Amino acid sequence: MRRHNETRWQPVHGPKGRGTASQLAHRFSGDQRAEVDDGWPRDDEAIGSSVATEVREQRGGQILTRNASPDIGFELSINPYRGCEHGCIYCYARPTHAYLDLSPGLDFETRLLAKVDAPQLLRAALASLRYRPAGLCIGTATDAYQPIERRLRLTRGCIEVLAEAGHPFSLVTKSSAIERDIDLLAPMAARGLLLVHVTLTTLDAELARRLEPRATAPARRLQTISRLAAAGLQVGVSISPVIPFVNEPEIERILAAARDAGAQRASSIPLRLPWEVAPLFEAWLRQHLPERAERVLARVRDLRGGKLNDSRFGSRFRGEGVWAELRAQRFAKACARLGLGRQPFVYDFSQFRHPRAGAQAELF
Repeated sequence: MRRHNETRWQPVHGPKGRGTASQLAHRFSGDQRAEVDDGWPRDDEAIGSSVATEVREQRGGQILTRNASPDIGFELSINPYRGCEHGCIYCYARPTHAYLDLSPGLDFETRLLAKVDAPQLLRAALASLRYRPAGLCIGTATDAYQPIERRLRLTRGCIEVLAEAGHPFSLVTKSSAIERDIDLLAPMAARGLLLVHVTLTTLDAELARRLEPRATAPARRLQTISRLAAAGLQVGVSISPVIPFVNEPEIERILAAARDAGAQRASSIPLRLPWEVAPLFEAWLRQHLPERAERVLARVRDLRGGKLNDSRFGSRFRGEGVWAELRAQRFAKACARLGLGRQPFVYDFSQFRHPRAGAQAELF
């Protein structure tokens, strides 16, 4: 007999360890394709099969992206990678692969771009006498500590430049790979120059495996919070996205577990489904949680003014309506009860010094 609230998971027939099997056409594509099930599995959907990750090098261009949104507490962001191997089905950055003429579906998590000269570009940008320090966050679109960072070390290189310059920053990740860089992060935290948020969407390992297949397991993320806090870092937990009837019932439990692990603050954003994310997420729901799919989508529409997405500033990170208000109240009350702060990170720019542009800088 099935226990109350026990999840009835459906079998998975897609590529092993991937968030989706779909090569959904992007919105700029001249060809629109419809998938037809003929009863035979495709090569990339065979049970137990895998799809290799391809990494292409990208050089030049800008490493600092300026953000115009009033909804966020920083003006600049750094993303050393485009695409993300974690494969989170809900990722709002998936549509950015359309600008590369790649699918926001399987391509987003298997065909990655690495900005291999990111540390050098950052050094050049900060060394310019025209540069004025501003709020900066690493990993806003794709995870800066996704698996390829272990080999390429581009995030570490950028942090080394920021440490040399005394430039404050915040960082968000769901990867335990960040622990490798505690030797760099702890001294910056001691100077009040750093805030790290660890994203923790669920405590359910099976849900996490299906929702974000190549990300660090929930128990391991709690261990990461503990290790970062023990090293003196200011650590927050991000419950993002909150998905109605999926991880939303866990809000209080996640906050309590993160607090017990050493988190000092918390943040949360309800589910967003921009552009191609909407059909990808809907297909995921119907595959993994078919009995819940209609309820989830209906609640998202309630939250987003009758649509699956609302990109308006002031609303996109909060939602609107009764459910949005109830979620916000639950979150605020749980944080207050647990002693978790929700105030914005205060960037201290007084310690910033332009780094040396290169070896030739010593001659002048």
